[in-house]
Amino acid sequence: MADAASHKAPLKLLAQDADDLAVVSAALQDAVAKIGDIRWDASARTLTLACNRFRWESGGKKGERIRSALQLGDVTGVQARKLRRDAKGAVVELLSVAFEPGEAPGGAVLLTFAGGGDLRVTVDCLDVILADVSEPWSTPRKPGHAE
Repeated sequence: MADAASHKAPLKLLAQDADDLAVVSAALQDAVAKIGDIRWDASARTLTLACNRFRWESGGKKGERIRSALQLGDVTGVQARKLRRDAKGAVVELLSVAFEPGEAPGGAVLLTFAGGGDLRVTVDCLDVILADVSEPWSTPRKPGHAE
């Protein structure tokens, strides 16, 4: 069983298959980001999302958020639906990250946001990194979900 000190350690996760990506998705549930914090670098073949992740793993009565970065590698294309790329300051809430297999080992990573928007990121293979990049801070708002 982990002690309290290691429980506060920043997350650093690597996903190379759908099961790994499910763990990343759970960690990112209810993360908030600005549209301007989503960047696709076609020449580097990466898509990066900087966000404020809710720390579900902290488990306390008080909620915590932490600045995190999600990077997808081997990206060959990005399609946005119901996300206004020109509204750089608009805030989006990430609900899930999933993998849709295509021609092995490739496929698409689907980032689903509250309000019906999504990003479909076509990849040659699944190469996803999630890393916390700041110290956590307290938040009075814990995301709620209807059962």
